[in-house]
Amino acid sequence: MKTEHAHMTEVAAEAARIARSIGTEQLDAPDTPCGDWDVRGLVNHWVLYTSHGLEHRALRKDLPEELTARDFTADADWAQRYAAQLDRAVAAWSDPAVWEGEIDSGGSATPAADIAAMLIEETALHGWDVARAVGQEFRLSDEAAAYVLGVVDSTAALYRQYHGFADEVTVDASAPAFERALARSGRDPHWTGA
Repeated sequence: MKTEHAHMTEVAAEAARIARSIGTEQLDAPDTPCGDWDVRGLVNHWVLYTSHGLEHRALRKDLPEELTARDFTADADWAQRYAAQLDRAVAAWSDPAVWEGEIDSGGSATPAADIAAMLIEETALHGWDVARAVGQEFRLSDEAAAYVLGVVDSTAALYRQYHGFADEVTVDASAPAFERALARSGRDPHWTGA
């Protein structure tokens, strides 16, 4: 749990950094690595699930409808609010007991550690999506990148079953771990937009 929480902390800090780098005009950009989503739609999904969803999972609470319908980017200080919410979410997972037991994931119980791993993965992958869409790089340490790659490898079949990942993109076997994680999740690590 200690190592996984360190990766969660690192990925959240990088997500907050990327959010703070986004200019208001960039929110209306139409191109993202996520098909039909524009930057605003992608950012709203990212904020909802990787900060509010991360905290609510730790607390074993459902996301309230008010949050799922919110346009977080309508607030001028949305990036600062996202960073603060990420801090609360990471803090909620700092208790080792939170990593134990199971969490309801839409009608089935899933080990809490697996939920945390998937949310770390989601924060990193969508963080990269957002970063690329606004001309930034999402940077992870080698250790965190290897962890994300391991989570992608363990979840890819399930995500593809529910259309969460596209078909794997071919990259060189010697590519950095995060590039391989992106490729295995169906993302082109060299995507640059229009």
